[in-house]
Amino acid sequence: MARVKKLKLHGFNNLTKTLSFNIYDVCYADNPQHRQDYIEYIDEEYNADRLTRILKDVANIIGASILNIAHQDYDPQGASVTMLISEEPVLSQELSNTQAPGPLPETVVAHLDKSHITVHTYPESHPDHGVSTFRADIDVSTCGRVSPLKALNYLIHSFESDIVILDYRVRGFTRDTRGKKHFIDHNINSIQNFMSRDARELYAMMDANIYQENIFHTKMMLKEFDVNRYLFGAGAEELSAREQKRVTGLLQHEMAEIFYGRNMTKNR
Repeated sequence: MARVKKLKLHGFNNLTKTLSFNIYDVCYADNPQHRQDYIEYIDEEYNADRLTRILKDVANIIGASILNIAHQDYDPQGASVTMLISEEPVLSQELSNTQAPGPLPETVVAHLDKSHITVHTYPESHPDHGVSTFRADIDVSTCGRVSPLKALNYLIHSFESDIVILDYRVRGFTRDTRGKKHFIDHNINSIQNFMSRDARELYAMMDANIYQENIFHTKMMLKEFDVNRYLFGAGAEELSAREQKRVTGLLQHEMAEIFYGRNMTKNR
């Protein structure tokens, strides 16, 4: 895609940039008690208070002032947080909008209009096969010069998930001093360019980008698979070799369906 030159704007930058960050954790819990324990563990590990702390860090990274926070833990499970944010004064240093990994978690100063950050969690379990899944959906929406992609590395490391599905889009337009419209104000050809090296080494990735529409999509799945990492309430040593193979197949099948976004026929 064509490179975007540094813009001299007429008035405020009206572009809206949104990062949708969906993460999935998968585990195997072999009986109803273990499944219930897993749900309770997730509800405690990712309760509204911890999610609020994570979103406060995100606001700090992108340089936003927090105007209002609403958070809720749900019965029987799940939590959500919504945060209204506004611009912070722009400091003297040049704002970075380059295709490079964002901080983890040092502050990056941003110029923002009123916007928002939200997170919702969805724990669930398979009724028959012992597979349990935790999903968190995070949206970071900003107006102004710096992309919410600067918070991407912090989010990846905060959740350390099995699967991450990312969508980034730029909407609206801003005008330069000559009155010309600009529908994007920074160079981007892949969300991957904003990730740290360790994230790129840990995950297999796949892009589906629509450059002419300023839509960027990346899927990530952990490369390494150790069945011990996915057993909740029991260790691999408690399973026979045949049972380990069966459980491994169930988990890898679940992860593949989530990664590719479709139901898949199991190998017999």
